[in-house]
Amino acid sequence: NIGAEGQMAMGGFGAAYFALHFDHWPAYVLLPAMFLAGFLLGSLWALIPAVFKIRFGVNETLVTLMLNYIALRWIMYLQYGPWKEGGFPKIPMFAKNAVLPSVFGVHSGWLVALAAAACVHILLVRSKLGYEIAVIGESEATARYAGIDVAKVTILALLLSGGLCGMAGMIQTSAVE
Repeated sequence: NIGAEGQMAMGGFGAAYFALHFDHWPAYVLLPAMFLAGFLLGSLWALIPAVFKIRFGVNETLVTLMLNYIALRWIMYLQYGPWKEGGFPKIPMFAKNAVLPSVFGVHSGWLVALAAAACVHILLVRSKLGYEIAVIGESEATARYAGIDVAKVTILALLLSGGLCGMAGMIQTSAVE
């Protein structure tokens, strides 16, 4: 996914919003809310190029590359503006309940990544949607001939990939940064 940087930034933004504004929630509520916010904002950010591709035939690679700059500028605006900590252009550290716990001395984001990779593998290899994505990837004309709704599958694929990138942004903000 070429637009991963922007989708990760938006996922990180969603997670940071919850981490900074709902830090009184217990970790077992806050961390899933941060994951959900990251997934949803990453998906919504991926919806933009999906709509442009389906509606106007615009190359999604170009749209996502341009959207990367918008997402990063948004994060910079927050860093230097409303979320600035003290006099420094830095987003505040998260409360302890908004940080992913460690497993074997490494943040548990790697477990989430392994689980996501397994789910994506199952989706692509064992499901009708995975088959449809593969057919569209080979030839949209063949997919149309086979009766696959190319627009619907394209949008679903981009929403899922954007959501996964948004979750990666949540992991980045909650565990690494």
